[in-house]
Order: sequence, then structure tokens, then C-alpha cells
Amino acid sequence: MDIEIERKFLVKDTTYKKESYDCRYIKQGFLNSNKNRVVRIRIIDKKAFLTIKGKSNKKGTTRFEWEKEISVSDAENLFLLCEKGIIEKYRYYIKSNKHVFEVDEFLGDNIGLVVAEIELENENDDFKTPKWLGKEVTGISKYYNSNLSKKPYKSWA
Repeated sequence: MDIEIERKFLVKDTTYKKESYDCRYIKQGFLNSNKNRVVRIRIIDKKAFLTIKGKSNKKGTTRFEWEKEISVSDAENLFLLCEKGIIEKYRYYIKSNKHVFEVDEFLGDNIGLVVAEIELENENDDFKTPKWLGKEVTGISKYYNSNLSKKPYKSWA
């Protein structure tokens, strides 16, 4: 069983772009957005993935994750079966000591939202905090992509 351990933060400014070593376009949809078993279709540039995620622990840091690469044509067909609300974003990759921050700059109905995630080896793993990192939002479900697809950032106000 694969376990994902991550923390999520808001981003204060755009200086992360200068520190990034890569940027990719991501399109994703959800075949199932039930919090107990999220099933996601994602295309990152020219690769596609089917991902299943389990329910998060109480802190929101840890959950089961299984991912399998699929063909882009299969992913495009599966998008037709997805629930309403496709997520589109640019993901920037920033090295920070032994970790990599993934900063998602959302597009479409979620434009204006910028969130950073860091995957950890364990829940107590230490990491360097970049100056552009803002408030921690780990475990706050409205920031989950599956929820952003149903209740986008532009509707929060």
C-alpha cells in the first residue's frame, strides 16, 4: 500500500517562480470525489494517470494513494465521464534541501489561488520554509482539488 504524507500551504507572492526548476500544465477531473475514495484522472503535459486516494487522517497529512500511468487518449475519454468541474493549473517545482515543493497556480474558476505542497517521508519530517510560503492549510478540505472542482475559489467570496 502506498501512503502519501504531505503538507499544504498558501503562497504569499510570486518569487517561487524564480526558484523553480520546472513548470508543467496539469488538467484533472474526478470520476469520484467522495472523501473516502477519490478517483482522479490527470494529464501532465503528455502523460496521463489514474489515481485513487483514500480518506485523510485527522490531521489531513496522510492517506492511501495508488497511481497508474494510462494513455492520454484513455484519459481524454475518461474526462467525458468525470464529475462536473475540471481543474486546470500550472505546477512549479522548487527544490528545497532534500524536498521539492510543488506550487500549483490555478486557472479557470480557481484563478487567483496558489497553493504549495510538500511530500514528506514521515509526519515529523523537518523542511526548510521558503520566504514565499504562507499560512498552512493542511487538512482544510476546501483546498482539496476534489472540492475545488465542486466549489471553486471564485465562489468563496
